[in-house]
Amino acid sequence: MIDWPNVTESSYEELGLKPEELQRSKCVLGFIPVIYYSVLLCVGVPVNILTAVALCRLASRTKKALYYYLLAVTGSDILSQLFIIFVGFLLETAVFHRDVPKVLLHVVSAAEFAANHASIWSTVPLTVDRYVALCHPLLHRQISYPARARKIITAVLVLSLGSGVPFFWWSDVWRDSHPPTALDSVLIWTHVTIIYFLPCSIFLVLNSLIIHTLRIRQKKQPCQEERGPPRCLGKTTAMLLALTSMFSVLWAPRTVVVIYHLYVSSVHQNWRVHLAYDLSNMLAMLNTAVNFFLYCFVSRPFRSAVRDIVLLRGGPLYPRWALTQQQAPTNASISSLYSGNNKRSQRDSTPLSPRRNKKPS
Repeated sequence: MIDWPNVTESSYEELGLKPEELQRSKCVLGFIPVIYYSVLLCVGVPVNILTAVALCRLASRTKKALYYYLLAVTGSDILSQLFIIFVGFLLETAVFHRDVPKVLLHVVSAAEFAANHASIWSTVPLTVDRYVALCHPLLHRQISYPARARKIITAVLVLSLGSGVPFFWWSDVWRDSHPPTALDSVLIWTHVTIIYFLPCSIFLVLNSLIIHTLRIRQKKQPCQEERGPPRCLGKTTAMLLALTSMFSVLWAPRTVVVIYHLYVSSVHQNWRVHLAYDLSNMLAMLNTAVNFFLYCFVSRPFRSAVRDIVLLRGGPLYPRWALTQQQAPTNASISSLYSGNNKRSQRDSTPLSPRRNKKPS
């Protein structure tokens, strides 16, 4: 990110290359990435911690699997901010200029990829849960509950941690002067498949099925007047579509630049590719700090929970919005019970018909 020497004099002799062959690309952004990541870290970590506390309250109150999945996404975003932004970009690069033991660099690289994979793949169970809830509601009532959600989240985190191990051998694209090797090609394609192509394919298929199902329901609903007005797109579904769309847009430039670096021109040699790589990383990391604002815009229960936390209030065990939703079916059952008792009392007080009172002759 910052214009410091890429290699030492001893490395020239070890590689047997001339200095002009190791001419590295200039970083035209200067200290802008350092300022950007510092601001993103100072804003993103407190905001995500606030999001995690609010989601914990909502999960304990409602016992819905949805909030456990959102909590997993938030926790993974915090790990990504700590490992990738704080340790990777700020400490190693801006402060120590990567002048640390090589083994430590590779260990941190593996931790960065593990946190990155967890942040992305935590959204996949959320998408599957919303698909089952909308397209197979009866099945969703049977399989979606907090205990199973916690098991799924644990499995995703363990798999993400394991998927980061091969990236211990990830090359430093900013400073490695040699062209990408066969191992680099395997790691790069594995990386873009795990973080972009595979999750985006899942998002595209499930979101398309969700939208298709909702459109069919809207077409059928006007013909069934007894069921009320046609259902519109729910806020939870809208939030899911916004989350997955935002991820697809923010991570697309980095995926393209990494593949371009592999086959066309190296980040180390071409300043334009270097600039594109820096900007694409900045866009991708922005995805770890924007979910809070999306939740506040879409969800009224989340806004209420955040307001209670900021004002240092415990909040009611059952919020007003939940009681309002429960009041309608309760009143309906009470009224139906009253009407049933009223009819029964009228039937008991009605005199017998003449035919039944008439005595046999």
